[in-house]
Amino acid sequence: MSKIAVVYWSGTGNTQTMAEAVKDGASGKGSEVSVFSPSDFSADKVAEFDGIAFGCPAMGAEVLEESEFEPMFSSVEGSLSGKRIALFGSYGWGDGQWMRDWEDRCRSDGAVLVSDSVMANNAPDDDVIEECKGLGIAL
Repeated sequence: MSKIAVVYWSGTGNTQTMAEAVKDGASGKGSEVSVFSPSDFSADKVAEFDGIAFGCPAMGAEVLEESEFEPMFSSVEGSLSGKRIALFGSYGWGDGQWMRDWEDRCRSDGAVLVSDSVMANNAPDDDVIEECKGLGIAL
């Protein structure tokens, strides 16, 4: 059985809904899933998991949430080389540049993106929920 971490930050509940779908997808395939807020996840936990799903909405000028999520992600990204990861999040403006930047950042750290990242424009619809379940299955 694989061990999967779902680490996310949500301000409005949209990214939380997506995280729950990722968890459902992974647990539905028999994985042991642990869910973390950014303050509960750190670089020393990375090795405990076979795969990690990170979820964060776009903030400000299409960046990761800066007070909790970005500091946590900066602290773990050096530990992601060779690690299977998936990315998801919501946005309310822009065109998803924050996700493209985040994917590039992960690839440059040597992380293995298991699937296309999933973005929801505002609240996730049924198609996005299914895509999030697919992320969990892919991990």
